Amino acid sequence: MATLTLKNVPEELLERLKGVARENRRSLNPEALSRLESSLSARHRSAEEKVAALRSLHQRLAHQPPLTDALL
Repeated sequence: MATLTLKNVPEELLERLKGVARENRRSLNPEALSRLESSLSARHRSAEEKVAALRSLHQRLAHQPPLTDALL
C-alpha cells in the first residue's frame, strides 16, 4: 500500500478529525481513510437531479402532518 503525507493541515481540521475518530473508536489513520473512501465513492448528482429528488420527497411527504414539538 502507498503512503500519503498531508502538509499544512489546519489545526482545527485535525482536531475535528481526531474527535470524530475517537467517537468512532478508530485511530486517526483509519478514520481519515474511511472519510476519503466515502467522499470519493459518493455519487455526485447534478443540481437538476437534486431538485427532482427534493420534489419527489416533498410529494411523498405532503400528506404527513407538520412537525411540531408535541409530535417530536
